Amino acid sequence: MPTHIAGPTRIEAAGNKPKIIEEFVGRVNSGTTGASLARMTSPSGWVEPGQRPDFDEFTLVLRGEVHIEHEDGSIVVGAGEAVITHAGEWVRYSTPGPDGAEYVAVCLPAFSPDTVHRDEA
Repeated sequence: MPTHIAGPTRIEAAGNKPKIIEEFVGRVNSGTTGASLARMTSPSGWVEPGQRPDFDEFTLVLRGEVHIEHEDGSIVVGAGEAVITHAGEWVRYSTPGPDGAEYVAVCLPAFSPDTVHRDEA
């Protein structure tokens, strides 16, 4: 039988400014460990700590731009574009544009604070 997800759970975000994470599918909202699906709303000037996660992350930008630093440089992903970051890669996400960004992230396996491996402050 299909599992209907009536709404998301808000998750606390890492970073220098408040960012809204609404998890629809994942460890918190649906008890799903194989994948997570979340909508992110990020303000202008938001930067999160660098990380080297144990999961692949698929990001679809709906509005604004998401900047992704990686060990070989950086990528700017605009509205209507997507990016895949791979497990074991060091990355740091930010939304420096004037309007921030809205995007959807899918993680395989599901996001977990224990497997994101954020840089120490």
